Amino acid sequence: MCGIVGYCGKKDAGNILLEGLKKLEYRGYDSAGISIIGESSIKTIKSVGKLNNLEENFALSSISGNIGIGHTRWATHGEANLQNAHPHLNSKMTISLVHNGIIENYLDLKKELIAEGYEFKSNTDTEVIVQLIDFYFKGNILNATLNAVKRLKGSYALGIISMDNPGELIAVKNNSPLLLGICDDGFMMSSEISSIVEHTNKIIYMDDLEIAQLNLNGKYKIFNYNLDEIEKEIKIMDLNTNSISKNGFDHYMLKEIFEQPHAVKNLLNKRTIDKRINLSDNFFSKEEIEKFSQIYIIACGTAFHAGEVAKFAIQKLTGKQVLCEIASEFNYNQKFVDEDALVIFISQSGETADTLMSIDEVKKIGAKTMAVVNVENSTMTREVDKVMYCYCGPEISVASTKAYTTQLANLYIVALDMALKLGKITQEELETYVDELYTIPEKMEASLKDLNVYKEIADEIKHEKSIYYTGRGMDFTSAKEGSLKLKETSYIHTEAFASGELKHGSMALMEEGTKVLTVLTQEHTLNKTASNLEELTSRGAYIYAITTYDNEVVSKNSKKIIRIADTMDIFAPMLSVVPSQLIAYYTSLAKGNDVDKPRNLAKAVTVE
Repeated sequence: MCGIVGYCGKKDAGNILLEGLKKLEYRGYDSAGISIIGESSIKTIKSVGKLNNLEENFALSSISGNIGIGHTRWATHGEANLQNAHPHLNSKMTISLVHNGIIENYLDLKKELIAEGYEFKSNTDTEVIVQLIDFYFKGNILNATLNAVKRLKGSYALGIISMDNPGELIAVKNNSPLLLGICDDGFMMSSEISSIVEHTNKIIYMDDLEIAQLNLNGKYKIFNYNLDEIEKEIKIMDLNTNSISKNGFDHYMLKEIFEQPHAVKNLLNKRTIDKRINLSDNFFSKEEIEKFSQIYIIACGTAFHAGEVAKFAIQKLTGKQVLCEIASEFNYNQKFVDEDALVIFISQSGETADTLMSIDEVKKIGAKTMAVVNVENSTMTREVDKVMYCYCGPEISVASTKAYTTQLANLYIVALDMALKLGKITQEELETYVDELYTIPEKMEASLKDLNVYKEIADEIKHEKSIYYTGRGMDFTSAKEGSLKLKETSYIHTEAFASGELKHGSMALMEEGTKVLTVLTQEHTLNKTASNLEELTSRGAYIYAITTYDNEVVSKNSKKIIRIADTMDIFAPMLSVVPSQLIAYYTSLAKGNDVDKPRNLAKAVTVE
C-alpha cells in the first residue's frame, strides 16, 4: 500500500523521487505526488491515476531543488482525487508531509484543530498530521514533528519538509515500514529498499517510535521520542537492480512464475545438506518441540493458503494438531493460545499489518513464535523468535506466486524437521522425502513448457461472470489459491468449494456452461472427487481438471485436462498451483487488465 520516497542531497530531487516512486508502483496506488523545496516556496505536483500522469505534469513544470518527498497513495480516507492525494501541506503552505498508515484518532484531533481556526481541504487523516505539526511549530521542524506524533494513535511512516527549515528532511516511523539510505551525495528514505538500491547499498532500518533528521550538510541523526540520540547499524545490502527487472518478460507475474523452479531449488540447497535438514538456529530443538501444546499458523491471503497446506503436512508427519487462523480474524476472536504453544506467521513482505498485530497479541501470552518471510530485515523478522527466509528474491507482481511456493517449501522442511526430531519418521524416510522435494523444480518446469493450454482456457473463460474451483483436502486449499489468483488478476468472481460440499447448497449455482476448475492430486480422495465431477457435468458444467492421474471418470467429464507431473501427494500443491497461476495470468492478459497491478489491491498491506 502507499509508498513513500524522500531525498536530501547534492543532486536535483525531482527525477530521483519520480524514479523511486516507479519502484513502488507495484504496491498499489490510485494517485501520486511530490513536493520539493524551491528557492522561495515548496513546490507540489499531484496527479490521479497512473504515475505517468505525474511525470507529464512534472515535465511541464520548472521545479528543482535538493530536498523533496514523494508518495503513491492507496485510498483509505476519502476518494482518489487531487484534494486527497499526497503530499499534504499546512494552510500556510510552508510544511509538506507524506504518510503511510492510518491515524485512528484523527477525527478527535481534527475537531481540536478546527476549534483553533484550522481549515481542511481533504478528507484524509494525513492532513490532520501536517496541520498538527503546524500547530506545534515554533521555528524547529524536528521539535514540532515530535510534539505532533506523540499525539497520534495508529500507524504511520512520515516524510516531512519545511520551508522554514529548508536544509532538513524529517522521517518518522511507527508500525509502518520505513528505511534510510546513506548515499555518497546525501540521503534517501523509503517504504522499501527497491526505490533506494540504485543509489546506495547502505541501509538503516528504522524501528518504531524513532525520528530521523537528515541534513543537506551530509549529517544525520536518529532519535527516540525522548530526543535521545540513537546509534543505528548501517547494513550493507547485496540486492541489485537486475533482481527487480523483468529480464525480457512482458510482466513481473509471468517472470516470477517462471522463476519458481530456481527459487525452490535455491531454498532447498540452503535448507538441506547431504539429504539432511540444516536449519541450525532457525528452528526449535527436539525438547522445545516436545513441549509445544499446540501449533497455530496465522497469515493472510495467499500466505494463509500456504499455512493451510502446511497444516496438512505437519499433522500428517508429526501427529500434532495444527490450527490455521486468518490474522484479521484471530486478532478479534477468543484466543486459546497459551505460553506453551508454537505460533507460525507467514508473510511475503514481513510488513502485513494484521499479521504484525497478531504477533503482538501472541507475544503478550508468551508463546514461541516463528515467521516465514521473504523480505529480509522486515518488521516481522525482528519481532519473532525464529525466522525462515524464502530467499526467492523481490516479488514485484501484486499476485504472489514464487513467494507462495517457497513458503510451501520452507513449511515442508519445518514439518519434516519436527517429524524427525519427534521420532515420527526415520532418517531413511526423511531422505526419501528430501529426494522427492528435489524433483519438484524440474517437475514445475514441465508445466511451463507448453503454454497453449492455459491461453486456450483463458480465452474460453475471459467473459464469464462467475467461475468456480473445487477440490478435497489439500486439493481444496490449492483450489482456494487458484480461485484467489484468478479473482485478483481477472476481476472475475471466483469461489472455491470443497467438492463434497457441492450438494449442500453450492450445486444450485450450476447451470449449462458454468465453468469449473478442479484439482485432483490426492490418491485417497481421487475417486470421490471424480464422482463429484459427474454431478457437475450432469448439471451442464464445463470442467477443467488439473490432475496427476489418468482417470477414466475425470477424462470423461472434463472439457480440458492439464496433466501435471506425479509426486508424493503431500507435495502436490507445489505443482498443481502452477497451472492455476498461468490460467490467472493469461486470463488477465486476455481481458486487457494491468496484470502486475490489479485494481484496488496492494502488494504490502500495511494497514488493518
